Formats: sequence, structure tokens, C-alpha cells
Amino acid sequence: MTDLTTRYLGIDLRSPIVASASPLNRDADTVAQIEAAGAAAIVLPSLFEEEILHEEIQLTGALETGSGQFAEALDYFPAIGDFADAGERYLADIERVKARSSLPVIGSLNATSAGGWVRYAALIADAGADALELNLYHVAADQQRNAADMEGADLDVIAAVRAEIDIPLAVKLSPYYSAMANFAALVVAAGADGLVLFNRFYQPDLDLDTLDVVPRIELSHQWELRLPLRWVAILRPQLDAAVSLAATSGIATGSDVVKALLVGSDVAMMASALLRDGPGHIAPVEQQLRDWMDGHGYESVSQIRGSASHATSDDPTAFERANYMRTLYSWTAPGELGNFGPDHT
Repeated sequence: MTDLTTRYLGIDLRSPIVASASPLNRDADTVAQIEAAGAAAIVLPSLFEEEILHEEIQLTGALETGSGQFAEALDYFPAIGDFADAGERYLADIERVKARSSLPVIGSLNATSAGGWVRYAALIADAGADALELNLYHVAADQQRNAADMEGADLDVIAAVRAEIDIPLAVKLSPYYSAMANFAALVVAAGADGLVLFNRFYQPDLDLDTLDVVPRIELSHQWELRLPLRWVAILRPQLDAAVSLAATSGIATGSDVVKALLVGSDVAMMASALLRDGPGHIAPVEQQLRDWMDGHGYESVSQIRGSASHATSDDPTAFERANYMRTLYSWTAPGELGNFGPDHT
């Protein structure tokens, strides 16, 4: 019997296939479908501190409307009792999902202030989340702050959250840190039990009619897995074996899960594929993983993990700069015999 079990953030999972943060995971009925299809765990969509603050400002403005004009205007509005803001609704979602599902539930937090990170991290842990994923998502656009300033602030947040909660802590990183291997080690030293590679930054677009900056959401494609594969392969032998690694972005098939495991991932996280094909998509992905393992003589996920990492690969430089020229030379134009060398770039 093929053994798919793995361990992530100290939690034993039935397989390495995790439903990463998406709107699907906030609805208890959909989570039940995801569980039935075979997911090993789910990550709730991120709680954004800005969302909470925006609602508080909107509510305060509505309650104060007319208060500076006529006292009797205050009687036009009924008294407001309990008001559940975005944070409170998020905590209620955790409780509902936990009540309906036996899957480990990982909360996700994206805050902007040091106090916000710590406060909401504690609330998510108290609501029953099995682990917490800190989603570090910001653009280094301030000329007055250098790389050390930005990274130091992130490390302070991680350490503060680690000191506040007892549940396992993962940190979801972007690929834009100036010295990724060094920063990853510092994140672990600050208290992270695992790393999630990588956070996809959504890029704004321009409306040519209105000249407005508009959001554009594009689901991930399989080629985007290459970047997480490279860095998981590089980091796996450099980090303590107890540090969990999750690959995310571009995982859509069983083959993608296999690749993530080969370079050293403990789990492979998917969201876009489930948004495209529905919660049931996990079942064929798991079967594809089983078929590959059977066809290649692997009896367990632990046998696969890390067998093609930077440390175990026959050519470790394939994950680094030495592969650059080889990649360029590998391209052949349609109908041509020659290769596309670096002198043609």
C-alpha cells in the first residue's frame, strides 16, 4: 500500500496535498467537499488588517453622520448592538470550519502594524486554528528604507508573533529578498517552524479609457512552479530537517506534487487549480501521485522527499547560475537546427 503520509509544521498529514489560501476555504460546505476529495489540510484565506480598519472607519463615519448638526438627527438611526467586523467574522469562520471538518486548519494573517500582527495572531490561535501562516506581503517602495531595514522589520514581526502564540508558525515569503538563503535562515531563527515558497504578488494594470489603476487577478500557471522548486531545492539541505517547507504557485497535477517532493518539500499547496476545476480536483491529483510512485518503485512519500535537492542532485549547479547558459542553449527555433546562444540574447 503506497504511503502518502507526511509531516508539516509538526502535524501528521494523510498526504502532501494541501489546499492553500483561497476563497473556497472559508466556506464550511466547500471545505467538506475539499476534505472528501482527499486534501490533507487547508489554509484559510488571509485576514487583512486593512479590511478591519476600513470597516471600523466606515462604521464610525456612519454613526457620526449628522451629530454635529441637530441633536434630534441622532434619533433617526436605531441603536447598533453587536457588530461583527472582518476580524470577528474570520474567527467565526475558523470555528465553523473546525466544527464541520476533521482537517487541520491553518489560519493566514496579513497585517500592517506590529500590534496588528500580534493581536490577531493570538486571536486566530485562540479560535482553534491548528497553525498560523504569516503572509509577508509588501512592496519595498520607500527610498528611505534599505534592505536591512525592511528585513529587520519582518524579522521583528516574526519574533513577536512567535512569542505570543503556542501553535506552529509558518512564514509565507516573497521571492524578492536580497539574499534569500540568508534571510530564510534568519526567519527560522526568529521562530518560524516552516517556510512557504512563494507568495505571488498580484500586479496592477491600467485602464486605457479611464487611466485608472485597476486590479487584475490571474490564476497561476504550471510554469510558475519553477521558482519555488529552485529555492526549495537550495534551502532544503541548508535548513534543519525539522524545518518544514511548502511549495506553492503552479501546482495543478500529480506530477507537480512529485516535483515539489523531489526537491525537498513536505507539502505541495494548490489554490488556482481548485478554483479552476473545483474541490474535487484533489482526487485525480492524488491518484496521479500514487500512479507515479507505483511506476517508479516508491513506497512512501518520505522516500521521494529531497532526492533531487541541491545536496543530492548529480549536478547541484543546475539550481544555480551555471544552468543559465545551458538553458539558453537548449532553445531551438522552430524549423532551425541551431541553438539560441547567449550571443543572440
